[in-house]
Amino acid sequence: MSDHKELEPQDFPIETDQTALKTSDGQPIAEAKSKKLADDIADRLNEQAYREEQDCWSA
Repeated sequence: MSDHKELEPQDFPIETDQTALKTSDGQPIAEAKSKKLADDIADRLNEQAYREEQDCWSA
């Protein structure tokens, strides 16, 4: 079994440090093959989290 946990709202915004993706409190969550890819992944995750939060308020 994997010991990975799902991202929680308090983990956002996802930040990058070179190729590392980290939660808002600096906990590493993933490693990308390049800085550009890490930035792209973080942007997509943050955009999705923002949309989900907006959906909660509009429902």
